[in-house]
Amino acid sequence: MENTEHLDQIRHSLAHLLAAATKDLWPGTHNAIGPSITNGFYQDFDFGERTISTADLPKIEKRMRKLLTKWGPFDEREVSITEAKELFVANPYKLELIEDFSKDGRTITVNDPGDFLDLCKGGHSGDPKAQLKYFKLTSVAGAYWRGDENKQMLTRIYGVAFETQEELDAHLTMLEEAKKRDHRKLGQELELFSLVEEIGGGLPLFYPKGTILREQIEGLISKLQKGRGYEAIWVPHITKGKLYEISGHLDKYDAMYPAMQIDEKDDYYLKPMNCPHFMMLYKTLPHSYRDLPVRWTSTTTVYRYEKSGELSGLTRVRSITQDDCHVFARKDQIGQEVNEMLDMLQDVYSAFGFTDFWVSISTRDLEDADKYIGDPDVWEQSETQLKELISSRGWEHKVVPGEAAFYGPKLDFMFKDAIGREWQLSTIQLDMNLPERFALDFVNADGEKERPVVLHRAILGSVERFMGILIEHFAGVFPVWLSPVQVRFAAVGEAHKEFAQQLAHELSDLGIRAEADVSDESVGKKIRNAARLKIPYVLVVGDKEVAGEDWQVRVRGEEEQITLSKTDFIARVQEEITQYT
Repeated sequence: MENTEHLDQIRHSLAHLLAAATKDLWPGTHNAIGPSITNGFYQDFDFGERTISTADLPKIEKRMRKLLTKWGPFDEREVSITEAKELFVANPYKLELIEDFSKDGRTITVNDPGDFLDLCKGGHSGDPKAQLKYFKLTSVAGAYWRGDENKQMLTRIYGVAFETQEELDAHLTMLEEAKKRDHRKLGQELELFSLVEEIGGGLPLFYPKGTILREQIEGLISKLQKGRGYEAIWVPHITKGKLYEISGHLDKYDAMYPAMQIDEKDDYYLKPMNCPHFMMLYKTLPHSYRDLPVRWTSTTTVYRYEKSGELSGLTRVRSITQDDCHVFARKDQIGQEVNEMLDMLQDVYSAFGFTDFWVSISTRDLEDADKYIGDPDVWEQSETQLKELISSRGWEHKVVPGEAAFYGPKLDFMFKDAIGREWQLSTIQLDMNLPERFALDFVNADGEKERPVVLHRAILGSVERFMGILIEHFAGVFPVWLSPVQVRFAAVGEAHKEFAQQLAHELSDLGIRAEADVSDESVGKKIRNAARLKIPYVLVVGDKEVAGEDWQVRVRGEEEQITLSKTDFIARVQEEITQYT
């Protein structure tokens, strides 16, 4: 939660400085928008026929520092629509913004910190020379104007910025470490997943090792859910459009794939959400207050048309597998059910080594009430209850207006990984609106029909995205229980191959993921291959092992081998596996 108002002002001001320097270097370039973002800033440009790459960043950065010596406090003033259009007559992007602002009746503001006039609502550094020193440009990417694939592709230049040189250096060190941990690179090296152009962007394929990793992750969730009284259901992947008319997705959700005309009567859609399916399944059965809570789960894939420029390995995909859960409960059960979910969330993330987190309590934007469905009184009640539940646990939290789902407030859990990056993972949403839209009910103690509340919950959120984060969190060095291959036997020669395979089969029968390397490579090459794949335990199988002597075990990350009997080694590995499985 570092992104304070002061840092926002510094980073936003640097976006202006980036625009000034770039336009100074390449006259005729149009700058579009340049906001502050987490850890830094960016600016979008139209360079015309010119192509800019990361090789140009040092030159731009040098010009930024030169211009900064002449900058002072931003001179901000309001202008009329006519004057604004005259000032930015040569920039089509500014003119489009001005036209939109005029339709909305918004005030138009321009600012100038020193011979660079720009269109901006404000929020800048009060002392640019002193405050804008600690920055670095980091990358270049493509971005559609206003995020619309039908509009001009612009060039986006990113930078990072902090209040001190020490903070900047620490962040740059983290970025270098992040490059080494890039899950797209490790995904190929460790034979976990692949993205294939012929299949399409955002549609990953998983090799056997990657599938094992998925199964371990999903298996932990399944185990913990069963122990807490959750029951699995199954739902199809397509549905009539009528379902999303009832839920409101057709009106409110913009990432759905186009309709499929399967028969003459109805349009069908790939499901972008599971919620409506859960609602309809609940509705097919009668329910008494004694039956509640009904806790249903389904680990299933949904499909969303994410823009191609926003796709990124596993962390932004179009086929999204969710560990989805919906609990249908009485209002007096909300606290108990949310606390049960919070307990499970802690158990899951402790297993994966994520212990540093805070909670974003997402509420309505009261100034844009038309974005949301449902009774305002119900919203007020829901938001208050979630705030009280998190506060009672003493967890660090922040209320974030405007980030709620259109049907209810939610809790988003923000976790830090091993190198300090922050990720939004789990979510819990309290929903008193969809039960109304779907006319769900149960018979209460007075024999009358009453609406249940629905709790939406996903611990992982997206299995694919979580895998990408997990690969980078561990840098591919997974704990033993998660490792796709836990033990590898390396046969010294032809005479030892059969015994190495026999040992691998024996350990596999005991629940240990073991394999034998019986290739014709040298022993040294076999050991290096196992190290490259980050296998936790490697054992060379030669004459002594065939004769039944103790095993010399190479432990991942340790220089010295350890000596263990076969029985003790198996017990050690099994203990590490059964801790979370």
